[in-house]
Amino acid sequence: MKLRTLARALGFCAVLAAGQAHADLVLNVAAVSEYRARGLSQSRFNPALQAGADYTNGGLYLGAFASTAQWIKDIPGGNADYELDLYGGYAGELIDGIGYDVGFLRYIFPNNNLHPGADTTELYAALSYGVAKLKFSRTVSKNFLAIPDSGESWYAELGATVDLGDGYTLVPHVGYQYISGPFSSDASYADVALTLSKDFDGLVPSISLIATDAQHDFYNPGAGMTGDSRNLGRAAVVLGLKYNF
Repeated sequence: MKLRTLARALGFCAVLAAGQAHADLVLNVAAVSEYRARGLSQSRFNPALQAGADYTNGGLYLGAFASTAQWIKDIPGGNADYELDLYGGYAGELIDGIGYDVGFLRYIFPNNNLHPGADTTELYAALSYGVAKLKFSRTVSKNFLAIPDSGESWYAELGATVDLGDGYTLVPHVGYQYISGPFSSDASYADVALTLSKDFDGLVPSISLIATDAQHDFYNPGAGMTGDSRNLGRAAVVLGLKYNF
């Protein structure tokens, strides 16, 4: 992973937090056996290095996430080997026990050279109750991740964060990615995941079981041009190791 990726991810929120001692800034670095997002492999089944930063001040939050990635280069003409995400929003409580979260997320793939481009912006809203959270994300850019005429795409997800005690956390998840436009029937899919993690004073190993019903004909590296014909949404076990500081 290029050092500039780490610098951009970690520096983004560090600048925001400067001069605000009452605010919180949490940084993290991680290594994963495979980078998955919404069930799909972003690193073509290869390991990835990641970094993140989260700044909070009351209900306001801002953050950045960076990861090495492969899928852009798998498309002919594509030329981005990492992803940088910027996000922000506001979280609070509607009524006793019911929380809300609204915000934006910007996916950036520097100099990706794709047409249409891969950079994507989403707005999202979520409701939470107890350990459960329901979230809806809506594309507001012209296209979603370089898929032509997909600007009305959305993602709905339901998940939970269950504290098992002694530092163990279990996170079940189910989601549905709808892709608008001419590729809707081929590109839309559902995903499920189950993640178990253990916090050792900031060092967090994890294991995730992930599966989707994504169509092989649409979600394969470079439409098979890379020589790798595996479905990017195939079921997988993903191992991770994160350090929060």
